[in-house]
Amino acid sequence: MKPAPFDYLRALTAQDALDALAQTGDDARVLAGGQSLMAVLNMRLAQPRVLVDISRTAELDAVRVDEKAGQLVVSAAATQGSVEWRPTLRDEVPMLAMAFPHISHFQIRNRGTVCGSIAHADPSAELPLVLAALGGDVMLRSKKKRRTLAAQDFFQGMLMTAREPDELVEAVRFPLRKPGERYAFTEFSARHGDFAIVACAAVVTDESIRIAVGGVADRPVVQSWPRLTGDDLRGALNDLSWQLNAQDDAHISAKYRRNLVRQLGWRVIEEAT
Repeated sequence: MKPAPFDYLRALTAQDALDALAQTGDDARVLAGGQSLMAVLNMRLAQPRVLVDISRTAELDAVRVDEKAGQLVVSAAATQGSVEWRPTLRDEVPMLAMAFPHISHFQIRNRGTVCGSIAHADPSAELPLVLAALGGDVMLRSKKKRRTLAAQDFFQGMLMTAREPDELVEAVRFPLRKPGERYAFTEFSARHGDFAIVACAAVVTDESIRIAVGGVADRPVVQSWPRLTGDDLRGALNDLSWQLNAQDDAHISAKYRRNLVRQLGWRVIEEAT
């Protein structure tokens, strides 16, 4: 299939994009890498009147460390590859470095953007899961104001977010590695590079465990526990597997998904430990 007709605007500045969003609102879509959006357009699941292309907006193509805030800031037009290939990434945000190899293939990561994946909000995608697991946030900007939302408040359902029609996801911020924290990430998919059927990420300290699960509920789900071990941990993972309300689908049964949550959850916590 081919997309429905639309007007195309190449934004040379962030203000160009914000002006277009203010004028068109629900009738506009933002194009950054296009790796998710173009498929949606081709299937006519979205039929915007205007496509606002920010991929060549220099001021939005930045990846930087905010030392004062302790965050890695990734702007809207920065590609996944530009983050993945940072030589310092494993020291800055180890979980991101662990997750990138699971995301599709390097050709996709070379074009796709970090903010685009966050804005798309696929519950099986790796980057929303990492952002939620680390307690990161999303910076939103419209022509009138800026606001920042925690990841857990930004994701509201399958392909649904708290972004308003006139807002641009200006940047996302991942907390930098903290002393005493240890990290792990894994997923189960039909083939390498496919979206995860179940993905798990863990942050472990001497006193606590934080685990995030993707691919089961309609958004990433984060759970925090004290430092459980043995049967206590297995019981907590079992309870979590039922709380996620797994469903049967064409790929796998709900029972199998619950078992994956238990097994992958145990694995990432053990690896982080």
